Amino acid sequence: MSQVLSLWRTASSLPVVGTTWGKKAFSIAFSQKAPYFSTIRPRFVELRANYAELVIPKRRGVHNHIGTVHAIALCNGLEAAMGALAEASIPQDKRWIPQGMDVTYTAKATSDITCIAETDAEQWTGDDPQLPVRVRGVRDDGTVVIEGVIKLYVTPKK
Repeated sequence: MSQVLSLWRTASSLPVVGTTWGKKAFSIAFSQKAPYFSTIRPRFVELRANYAELVIPKRRGVHNHIGTVHAIALCNGLEAAMGALAEASIPQDKRWIPQGMDVTYTAKATSDITCIAETDAEQWTGDDPQLPVRVRGVRDDGTVVIEGVIKLYVTPKK
């Protein structure tokens, strides 16, 4: 099991502080992996192999000029979800690096945004180094505000 998935399982089931505080602690720790993750203050909701879900709170620090969550914050949320999913899903004998992101903005981000990243288990065991991760961001009312694919390059560890 990966360190990220192990930390998630431990933090999200802490009996002393409870799942809410454990998930918050995990979210803060994960945000330190890349400094720009902390700018969106992600709140992880779920993490397991092939699935990651987090929430970007709608707050002034991520607003654009019209008061909605700005595009870069949305992409940062999708990338954080993808990174957690990749760490939780990749076989121990492989490594990954992002190769690109292709997203479409489909609606205004007028609420907190739930960022979701998904893959299929068989994607990680094949020989093709190109691995597309499906990503989307969803408003509180269920409207998809951003969707697309983050392309990973997955190779054997040396």
